[in-house]
Amino acid sequence: MSKGKKTALIVVIVLVVLVVGLAIAIPRILDIDRYRPQVAAQLELETGKPVQIGHLDLTILPRLAIRVDGFYLGNPAGFPTGDCVQAKKIYAILNPAALLHQSVEITSLELDDLTLDLLEDAQGKWNFENPPVQAQNTLPPRPQPPGESDPSFTLGVISKLTVVRGHFSASSLLTLGVPGPAFVEVHGASVDLRQVDLNALATASAGGPAFAPSELGAGGGWLNTLAYAGDLTGPEVARGTVKADALRFGNVAATKLKSNVRLYPKQVFVDDLDMKIYGGDVTGNLSLNFGGVHLAYSVDAQLKGINVAGFLTAFPQAKGMMTGTLNGEANLQGQILNSSDPLAGITGTGQASIRNGKMPILQLGSNLRALVQIAKVGPASGDPSSFSSLSTNFRIADARLSNNPISLIGNGWNVDGSGSLTMAGAGTLDYQGNASLAAGNTNPLASVLGGLVGAKFANGRMTFPFAIGGTFARPKFSLKGGVTGQNASAPANTQGDVVRGLAGLLKKKKQ
Repeated sequence: MSKGKKTALIVVIVLVVLVVGLAIAIPRILDIDRYRPQVAAQLELETGKPVQIGHLDLTILPRLAIRVDGFYLGNPAGFPTGDCVQAKKIYAILNPAALLHQSVEITSLELDDLTLDLLEDAQGKWNFENPPVQAQNTLPPRPQPPGESDPSFTLGVISKLTVVRGHFSASSLLTLGVPGPAFVEVHGASVDLRQVDLNALATASAGGPAFAPSELGAGGGWLNTLAYAGDLTGPEVARGTVKADALRFGNVAATKLKSNVRLYPKQVFVDDLDMKIYGGDVTGNLSLNFGGVHLAYSVDAQLKGINVAGFLTAFPQAKGMMTGTLNGEANLQGQILNSSDPLAGITGTGQASIRNGKMPILQLGSNLRALVQIAKVGPASGDPSSFSSLSTNFRIADARLSNNPISLIGNGWNVDGSGSLTMAGAGTLDYQGNASLAAGNTNPLASVLGGLVGAKFANGRMTFPFAIGGTFARPKFSLKGGVTGQNASAPANTQGDVVRGLAGLLKKKKQ
């Protein structure tokens, strides 16, 4: 090795040792943890909420940063004791040039193991909102160590904010002042936001929400008229991307979420949403508005390959009613209400189709095909509860789901109908239509049966007008003749079903 190369190598080694030495020595010399009370006091002034910081440390390599161990931002007055923000570790990346002017300028934030617990009170105020400025000024200042100047430190626009292992929830306070069940939960989230205005994010928009709650039921929904039209109240707070391992909307569970996100004062817009739900996919757009008395939302979604039986497990009233694979689309708006009714506060429209399913509780096909067998007009075989396709348009309003029309192709039987249901309590059914079955050649018994129940023969098929009422657990099937019965799953000794009644009538006609 030449003398020049040896000299250069020695210089490099010295520089490396010097940099490493400074990286170790400077944080010890500049013990920034002594500024912890001042930082906490400044944050309390900025947010109007109690702040706890476990420890502050300065790191030089691989970048100049303040490391915060154990950060807690408490709930404001009027909310239960607890924290709206918790973070195991926070790395605040600093601008070295600003430090020369005794100013702490944070260029980016990295948060590890972040938890956000959002709470809404009865007046529609959220625990993440800052109180008015006059309330902030009443906070007593923290004592400052003698002989030390107060460095300039403010919250402002952060060029980049990332979250690793984020956990979020939102719920409303009940009448006793305790949090109710979470209506939104997100776990294992990764967030990447740019140009984040922390002050604006925690401050209510001066102009109020971008839509009035009374407009939620307007034709077409505010999703297509306001939410994505760019006419928003207040400046954009941040935008970026979000990924999550698991999430839950009420009782409905989903996984593998990924989306773009835009944040405005008290509004969140989730664009290009993609997530897995009960074996299928949901894509679309979602928006949330925190500006009213209740959290309002709008969703424009496409559904593909959803397992119907799994989806219905989220609703105890409807569990076990149907199986199959669901495809469809929905445009829904609503407000989150403290109600046990899954349809409360929702309006919207959509269409759905279900393939290769069963209706084991309803047993519509079983009742109809048994009538055909009694009249000896045609054979029946296979599972009477199965169907190859079901398609319908739907509308949700006034806590009622209406379907019109309904087209159902079963195992040897077809149905055209319409109706509606409610999901409050045990749920109610109110459907009517015409069911047709292959009938073969007519005979006197078939004529008697047609006269009793209003059945008609045409093109080798028998058509029955029918109605379905009752509850999800005990649906009641009725024909035009007025004879009604419970579903086939009821106990045999209590089942006064329509087939048994008609069978008795037909026996009398034979005599």
